[in-house]
Amino acid sequence: MTQAIERIPFGKTGHQSSRAIFGAAALGAMKQDRADRTLELIQQWGLNHIDVAASYGEAELRLAPWLKHNRDSVFLASKTGHRTYEKAKQQIHASLERMQVDQIDLIQMHNLTQADQWETAMGPGGAMEALLEAKEQGLVRFLGVTGHGTYAPAMHMQSLEAYPFDSILVPYNYTMMQQPQYAHDFNALYEMCQARGVAMQTIKGIAARRWQDGDEEKRFSWYRPITDADAMKRAIDFVLSRENLFINTSSDATLLERSLDAIAQPTAEVDLALLAEDAQRLGAEALFVRDVSDDVIISAG
Repeated sequence: MTQAIERIPFGKTGHQSSRAIFGAAALGAMKQDRADRTLELIQQWGLNHIDVAASYGEAELRLAPWLKHNRDSVFLASKTGHRTYEKAKQQIHASLERMQVDQIDLIQMHNLTQADQWETAMGPGGAMEALLEAKEQGLVRFLGVTGHGTYAPAMHMQSLEAYPFDSILVPYNYTMMQQPQYAHDFNALYEMCQARGVAMQTIKGIAARRWQDGDEEKRFSWYRPITDADAMKRAIDFVLSRENLFINTSSDATLLERSLDAIAQPTAEVDLALLAEDAQRLGAEALFVRDVSDDVIISAG
């Protein structure tokens, strides 16, 4: 018997979303039968929010058969990585077609963290015009922006000053928050989002570090995840102990059920000393270090 996962308001959208958001990048390389079983699993755990992207392999196509019978039970989010109006418009329409739906609840500009790309996307003939048009036409309901790397929080604040986006998505875990600049920017973004009712999605909650040449494990995500059960639970509690944060599940589907079990039973008090011990024992490192490793292989988890 699974334990239902808490639901809280997804910003000001009016939707009560499960605090665990299914990162559908996990479906990207799956065959349809396994994708169907995975979607049955998230349903059993009470997840009612799915986050996908046009760039996640075959993920949108894998969702289509399930959405045919379950569209009304989930908040459906996708993303476009294009920065110009025409290409973003084409991709939004392609996502609707691939998922065989009439409307997407949330469309997000994907990884908008570089100043030049921001200027293009938010300027004349930019992707933002395509998002606004899709909203006016009823093809999407809400608009968001996502980001990876250490510049994401500050760039999201810039985006929120330019337009009242409904949601943002940003990395958040113990090792990232040990970097003073990142912690400062994240905390400032958090305060802005709380004040404005902007939903905050977090990624990389159970990331340990980037893969290294000597690692022998099978790789189902672009980073090495925390697989130790106790350390994973503490990493998840670190995220959920902060009010109103959502945690997007990893693209490594082999960890999905263990993650959901931990998410369903959050521990309010987080022991930072134990988190520090976990980081040291597991060789955990921040995935993103300013101007050193801000590059990213796009992933939802």
